[in-house]
Amino acid sequence: MVLDKLEDQKHSRMSDIDQSIRVQKYLANQGVCSRRAAEKAIEAGIVSINGETAKLGDRVVPGKDRVVYEGRAIRFKKPELVTIALNKPRGFVCSNDDPRNERTVFDLVPAEYSKNRLFCAGRLDVDSEGLLILTNDGDLANQLMHPSSLVVKRYQVWLKQPYPKNKLQRLVRGITFEGERLKVEEATFIGSKTKETSTEIDVSMHHGKKREIRRLFTALGYDVKRLKRYQIGRYSIKGIPKGAGISLQKSDIRKLFQQEEKL
Repeated sequence: MVLDKLEDQKHSRMSDIDQSIRVQKYLANQGVCSRRAAEKAIEAGIVSINGETAKLGDRVVPGKDRVVYEGRAIRFKKPELVTIALNKPRGFVCSNDDPRNERTVFDLVPAEYSKNRLFCAGRLDVDSEGLLILTNDGDLANQLMHPSSLVVKRYQVWLKQPYPKNKLQRLVRGITFEGERLKVEEATFIGSKTKETSTEIDVSMHHGKKREIRRLFTALGYDVKRLKRYQIGRYSIKGIPKGAGISLQKSDIRKLFQQEEKL
């Protein structure tokens, strides 16, 4: 009987190991924040597991271990996964709470999804517009944002000064600016390809540092007047009115990871 009890305990521990996930994934799956933000919270010491301060690499068993984030117990519930494609206007910040700016992209979420705790899977700065993905699916967000996924984003850039055609490859080769390497994967003129200069440029990239496109043009002596992301993978913003958002189906989500198709 003792041996049977020990064997049961062994199987229970093995089952827990099989069911356990990293604490940052647990927080993302519960819609608390993105996995990357959860990692930062763990490093900051504001996440605990069963009363002990969490460390990167710690694992939890959903529904069994007690996880606390910023003093709030995060109770396990199987979330209804929601992913929304939003046509972000200028003037809205990609933040759940920004005391310096009253208008956030979450104010634009369709009413039927307003109770879901969503976060941005990749951002656009306050002055930029276009396609933005909001979700509570931590795995999806991580896939979209992780550099290894090579998810291609396409942008339209309008400049204040005409840009010369013979300098387009400079954008692809990239430059080092303020200690960072800035570059795009592709750059072409919008419209006629025979023009020698243009203020309208189409660029694509599969990475994205903070305000990278704006900083790249600024470093080269050109001012960005308007910046719009119009496509991620093969999913286009076409048909989504400015300021509106639509729920994505599985077929739409697959398009986000497919090789881009230039419109």
